[in-house]
Amino acid sequence: MERKILVIGSGGREHAIAHAFHKSPNVKQVYVLPGNPGMEDVANCVSIDPLDFETIIEFCIKEQIDLVFVGPELPLSKGISDILKHNNILVFGPFQKAAQLEASKSFAKDLMADYNIPTAKYKTVFKRIEALQYLSSHPAPIVIKADGLMAGKGVTVAMDDIQAREAIDSIYSDESIQAPCVIEEYLEGEEFSLMCLVHEDQIIPLPIARDHKRAFDQDEGPNTGGMGAFCPHPLIPQSLVDEAMTKIVKPIINALRLEGIPYTGVLYAGLMATNEGVKTIEFNVRFGDPETEVILPRLITPLDEILFKLMKHEAVNIEIDSRACLGVVLASRGYPGKTEMYGPIHHLDQVDSTIYHMGTSKQDNDYINQGGRVLCVTALADTLDEAKAKVYHDLKKIDAKQCFYRNDIGQNKITLEV
Repeated sequence: MERKILVIGSGGREHAIAHAFHKSPNVKQVYVLPGNPGMEDVANCVSIDPLDFETIIEFCIKEQIDLVFVGPELPLSKGISDILKHNNILVFGPFQKAAQLEASKSFAKDLMADYNIPTAKYKTVFKRIEALQYLSSHPAPIVIKADGLMAGKGVTVAMDDIQAREAIDSIYSDESIQAPCVIEEYLEGEEFSLMCLVHEDQIIPLPIARDHKRAFDQDEGPNTGGMGAFCPHPLIPQSLVDEAMTKIVKPIINALRLEGIPYTGVLYAGLMATNEGVKTIEFNVRFGDPETEVILPRLITPLDEILFKLMKHEAVNIEIDSRACLGVVLASRGYPGKTEMYGPIHHLDQVDSTIYHMGTSKQDNDYINQGGRVLCVTALADTLDEAKAKVYHDLKKIDAKQCFYRNDIGQNKITLEV
């Protein structure tokens, strides 16, 4: 069987997805739309806007695409899966109504509350004065989440009241603004990311990972889309993963079904292991980034085989590499704020680790940084410490003066008693 796969997206997550499909003996050709020049080792990049649904449909029909895999959240929230299915094109990605789980934090929190799914206590406000009134009786530490798609950067973990007020002022920069904002209790514990492949009532959990969200070492600085990740997570036992599946993942899929919203695609559960059990931080409706770059390299069973069996309601057994994987993100200086871009990146050919391109373009024969996050450098090894040593050894070879990276990806200071 020679399948043709189209991946929608252009970042490191999509590079990792394309790489996973490329490795499959069943896949003849992988396309990435629009992709970036760093992906050309595993896929043909197609210069089409991911929101130009009519042109995407024409491309799928012309190239006889067997499966479309949607990487980023924005096309999903705009209904790409609905439109592709309407045109009899097989797609792995949730419908627009289901994508609200990520596109609207208030929708997700209300659904969890309605179906008793463990999460932080919260209040949804719509005006600046409401937000400030709530903060007056709920002092920091507290978490403030702008509603809508924020590429992982719309969350402020305010450790003091000044920081909390600044976050509210940023969301409600004008007194006339009326928009939902979720304010929720600060949870303490160990974070982990649980991603599942879902088709209706079938749910396949993948190995859990840990993402580092803060921009700088020792978890300092603003939240980002993710500065590095590792898999597996040594501080989270299988018993907590089982608890998350039983109390959170299966119930949220069932809740959507009961609301008349069937789910097909990746479900990402961002979770916190607390002293009161596992609680939900957030849901995403696609693979996490950079977690994808450390989870998919451990997948031995071909990704396309898993998805096609899943969508045919056939039994699926997946094989996982026993080795650990760790990845570190190289980001443009200034990220997640105003960044220094369009500088050359040299010596990538000297790197032994796997490089996933997150935000690069080519100028002559040189790669240049053209995004907040630029590269994710990953390695597999028998232990996380060995994988970490490989990645940081290779990062020192890369000459990208306008970029930076965290030096402590893979370090955990919290010891969890379970």
